[in-house]
Amino acid sequence: MIEIVRKKKPAGRTPPSPTKTEVHVGDIVRRLRKAHHLSVRTLADKCGFSPSFISQVELRQASPSIASTEKIASALGVTLGEFFRAIDPTPPAVIRSDARPVVQSEWSRAKIEALGPFNKDSQFEPMVITIQPGGASGHKPYVRQAEQLAVVLLGTLELTLEEEVHHLKRGDAAGIPAGNRHCWRNISKRPAQILIVTAHRRL
Repeated sequence: MIEIVRKKKPAGRTPPSPTKTEVHVGDIVRRLRKAHHLSVRTLADKCGFSPSFISQVELRQASPSIASTEKIASALGVTLGEFFRAIDPTPPAVIRSDARPVVQSEWSRAKIEALGPFNKDSQFEPMVITIQPGGASGHKPYVRQAEQLAVVLLGTLELTLEEEVHHLKRGDAAGIPAGNRHCWRNISKRPAQILIVTAHRRL
């Protein structure tokens, strides 16, 4: 009889895998506001929020919705995708799935992950947004001055586009023209995930 002996793998620590870089929106807002030499009040006036709200965001006492974050970004002269460049001005050519930069939005019950890489000349900003049950991109439909392509990767989502409401499931895609009012909502009982590619016109 031949006895097969299986060798045990030597005990040892498993090499750590890359971890996602999570940064609070407030840290980025404060960094960009100071870089633009703006006061809290000036930034608040530019984006239509109260100075106390901007202060709460910067102090991590408030987490704005995705829509409000985009509004603040626009007032700072950047796009939502460019928020991630504030985290790392020179992102790597390849971003692994378990090492994506992440920004959380507690109000929206969502997380935004950059797929990058981004550079100043790129017209496209790809990102993955995961929305938990009951979450939404904003309180009401809002306008973005850039065209978007969205593909549902997981679950189901409700997309309000102008006056129409669309129910999208995994694999469905939607084109959102620049200037159209829109809003994402997860009215299901499971997390939903969308890939969004924003196309910006660079001058």
